[in-house]
Amino acid sequence: MHEREIIIDGRSLSLDDVEAVARRSVRVAMGDAARRRVEESAERLRRLAEGPTPIYGVNTGYGIFSDRRIDAEQAASLSRNLVLSHAVCVGEPFSLDVTRASMLIRANALAHGLSGVRPHLIDTLLQMLNQGVVPIIPSQGSLGSSGDLGPLAHLALVLTRGPSESSDLDSGQAWYEGEVVSGERAMRRAGIPRVALGPKDGLALTNGATFSAGMLALSCVDVERILSCAEAAAAMSFEALLGVTAALDPRLHQARPHPGQSAVAERLRALLSGSTLTDSEAKVQDAYSLRCIPQVLGPVWETLDFARRVATIEINSATDNPLLIGDRAVSGGNFHGEPIGMACDYLKIALNAAAGIGERRIFRLVSGHTSSGLPPMLVSDPQSAGLQSGLMMLQYTAASLVLESQALATPNSIHSLPTSADQEDFNANAATAARSLLQVSANLRRIVAIELLTAARALDLRRVASPEARLGSGTSTVHARIRQAVPLVLEDHAMSEEVEVVASLVATGELFEGVGQPA
Repeated sequence: MHEREIIIDGRSLSLDDVEAVARRSVRVAMGDAARRRVEESAERLRRLAEGPTPIYGVNTGYGIFSDRRIDAEQAASLSRNLVLSHAVCVGEPFSLDVTRASMLIRANALAHGLSGVRPHLIDTLLQMLNQGVVPIIPSQGSLGSSGDLGPLAHLALVLTRGPSESSDLDSGQAWYEGEVVSGERAMRRAGIPRVALGPKDGLALTNGATFSAGMLALSCVDVERILSCAEAAAAMSFEALLGVTAALDPRLHQARPHPGQSAVAERLRALLSGSTLTDSEAKVQDAYSLRCIPQVLGPVWETLDFARRVATIEINSATDNPLLIGDRAVSGGNFHGEPIGMACDYLKIALNAAAGIGERRIFRLVSGHTSSGLPPMLVSDPQSAGLQSGLMMLQYTAASLVLESQALATPNSIHSLPTSADQEDFNANAATAARSLLQVSANLRRIVAIELLTAARALDLRRVASPEARLGSGTSTVHARIRQAVPLVLEDHAMSEEVEVVASLVATGELFEGVGQPA
């Protein structure tokens, strides 16, 4: 069954809509009211461009050249030259879903009706999405101010042409029907005419922290699923380590009523409900990595909520410069990526807390002196320890991922270097923050997968030792789903593929779907 068509209007795009278009190729169109606003804005720009008033990027140069007047008949060349001169990014290309997300967000920004572009420009972007033409965009080279200039210029290379037909040399590259071809060829094969640029078109296409916003939007969707699975992994470890549930007492959390903390404790109680393993040892309290799960994961959820708000505002904002407001072209700085850069930095710092505490539980599960009687390294039989290494190396991998993420968590938004001869003297570094967030999120997904595999093995060994033991109502379901995907093998074997299988279940949310919700 095909999903509904998404209608953009510049103001109501959701993060789920972004994922649907970016990853499931859901079709998208521009709404009628938005089209009327865009047409009116284009007409206002046309009138203003014919007058004597200087308008940045329409009848002036860019950046340090904003004091240079440009003749009206050169407006198309000005736009095309902007695209050509700014397409200088380097490095590995963005993933296709990030590029598709960014194309959608750029179209939605222009659909606000404040940019002065013609509807045809937006329609062409949407045609590319609907027909699967995805520009190949190098991922390094953006400062996040004036937006993601370089990446968006590479997008515009494919989308647009100069006053006369451009050669393949100036059309970039695109992914189409399973292969990488020139942008001109991809558009021709898809039957989509490239757009001859008009006044301000080049500037409107390239101004705005759009790729940064796309990465943040997709990260927020991903992190929500990962954190749900991280809670399931934490509950399984709590159970396998015979945790003391007093730490989850609702009265305790009411005494410190952070909403995220209380919500995590409530979901952990639901996951562990009915377990005979918890509270089965005579101990007063557990180590922090068990006892403080709500206090650590709660703030992570709250940081995610903040990042989602920032991302949702950004993907529904007009972000180029100048904007056509009333009968004026108003110059400002809506392109500046500072809100996105900060949100990415906050979130990746928070994700490091989830990653670090998860690795500590993995360590406790495999270490004989901290595991409440489990075999060292979770070997099948203590007598085989040494001959077999068990899950020793899974903890090494988790530790490596944590260390990498800790390095990536250094805030990028605190760094700035000036550009354009000091005209653009304070830059956001948002794109670097967003790229780091993508990697930190991917690392956390695999750390969660490792904890799930480790805790599942520990629970298997608990049930071998105590066949009458009963798992929690939620943890038993997650354990069964893991074992359905990855059957138990107690002998030493290569486990990289198993980690990726479970990490895939974490990414899609299948592992946790319908599990662990409080009654």
